[in-house]
Amino acid sequence: MEATVQRPTWIQRLHEWRVNHISEKMFMIILALIVGFFAAVAAFILHWIINQIVLLLTSQFDRTGANWLYLVYPVVGIYLTSLFVRYIVKDNISHGITRILYAISSNKSRLKSHNCWSSVIASAITIGFGGSVGAEAPIVLTGSAIGSNLGQLFHLDRKMLLTLVGCGAAGAIAGIFKAPIAGLVFTLEVLMIDMTMTALLPILVSCVTATCFTYIFSGDAALFTFHLDSEWSVERIPACILLGIACGLISLYFIRMMGACEDMFSRFKDYPYVRLAIGGTILSLLIFLFPALYGEGYSSINLLLNGRTETDWNHILDNSLFSGQGSLVIIYIALVLFTKVLATSATNGGGGCGGTFAPSLFIGCFTGFLFARLWNINQIGVYVPEKNFALLGMAGVMSGVMHAPLTGIFLIAELTGGYVMFMPLMIVSVCAYLTIIIFEPHSIYGSRLAKQGKLLTHHTDHAVLTLMNLDSVIERDFLSVSPDMELGQIVHKISRSHTSVLPVLDAAGKLLGEIDIAKIRNVLFRIELYHHFTASQLMVEPKAVLTDAMPMADVMQTFDQTGANWLPVFDAENHLKGYISRQRIYTMYRKMVADMSED
Repeated sequence: MEATVQRPTWIQRLHEWRVNHISEKMFMIILALIVGFFAAVAAFILHWIINQIVLLLTSQFDRTGANWLYLVYPVVGIYLTSLFVRYIVKDNISHGITRILYAISSNKSRLKSHNCWSSVIASAITIGFGGSVGAEAPIVLTGSAIGSNLGQLFHLDRKMLLTLVGCGAAGAIAGIFKAPIAGLVFTLEVLMIDMTMTALLPILVSCVTATCFTYIFSGDAALFTFHLDSEWSVERIPACILLGIACGLISLYFIRMMGACEDMFSRFKDYPYVRLAIGGTILSLLIFLFPALYGEGYSSINLLLNGRTETDWNHILDNSLFSGQGSLVIIYIALVLFTKVLATSATNGGGGCGGTFAPSLFIGCFTGFLFARLWNINQIGVYVPEKNFALLGMAGVMSGVMHAPLTGIFLIAELTGGYVMFMPLMIVSVCAYLTIIIFEPHSIYGSRLAKQGKLLTHHTDHAVLTLMNLDSVIERDFLSVSPDMELGQIVHKISRSHTSVLPVLDAAGKLLGEIDIAKIRNVLFRIELYHHFTASQLMVEPKAVLTDAMPMADVMQTFDQTGANWLPVFDAENHLKGYISRQRIYTMYRKMVADMSED
């Protein structure tokens, strides 16, 4: 865990002045405004760097045929990123949003100071050189890290620190997409920060601030442009429902395939050049065959959203071996759809840095367009506009992958000004979410932490158990006895013990059993028996044993099942680490529930 940020003298003076002149609520508003501003700056800088790199590398490419440099650029980008991470950052900065969730649940919302800038540089290199990932997760991590470190600088408490982390994340989303409502909803659904009145206003301020400054930096243009093809009608409800189900299934494919690829690359975590060779080779070949996979892929999304004729949509084949062969556009889109997840996994697995936010939008757009095209070709019911359904698909896959239907609805509506599509957006997003939760109870971000029992949720009981630190309740100041120690000596140990049990250890420190003081009362004060009993005769087996890596929910369940007052805790090497008291753990639980219940 990183040490608390040390405050310079001027910060100390500022803090003292603030305490005397500014209320806590007003101070949080000021900090939220600052966090929102810097989140917008970080988002602008990252996208500017990416655009400059892409322009430099690809401006001379031939649009009518294949470009061999697609085989080179992605490998160079991954290699440069891995060198930057290994020799400058010297820390793992992948899975940005997962890292935020971990910090919230297990590290008191504390993020490392380098997260304020390292993800921006690493992801800019990766994406600019063609890495098939998104810039959103790195920016969200950057914004949250800015909020976290600003809070640590002023030594704010856990609740205020958590709110600033939410401000950073919400500001990042709002700034990137010029979508303040989506930024607010994102913190609720994905980061699972409870929207009490204490937290709501600062997060809103951060969202609005980030959005306003993004308009100042980059003008009025939206990230995606969209013009409604035709008004939505009730006759298209069956198509919307089926699209939602299709998006849910594609989301399932996305999550499962990402997990499988991550497991494959994790086998080579100690061999970075093997990972680079595997990831770089896969990514380069895929981008060479399907140039639409290059970078974030937003140009391809805009092409599908704004095309009006077959000629317009056939431009998706530009720069590839399929250029000019419009009859293959459906096959090409299907192949890009299913290989995008492989390209994203290869980018991160090979040593690159980026998120899955943009890939989910990309896959959703291609899914919606392909669904509508196949629907119309087979003349299934009423005609559905391809570009409209491409937009709906973006909301559907995002809702499924992130388990965040509200984020999908509001983000796509704000991104494109497509509020006239609000009803079909809701239908597709809800259907996608209801489909994915049948198979996957957690989002792509939360699944890794859920496996470790470290995922924070809105369920108060589960949230408290996740936030509780097992290590902090272990009683390490215990006295042990040897198996041949006589009762007289044991009584002397009991008089100095802080626990009601004494572990019996052999010469190697292995736990043989324990002496429960309550169970030897009948002989405890009979002096004539002090030389007749030894520890091995008085000890019993523990009712259960715990490990220091055990989730707190399992610890509480073990106490409930056994009825024990004390249970031993072992470390990873099976050495006795200490004891946990039932009374102490329940006292801490009740206190944390009370703290979380305060508004």
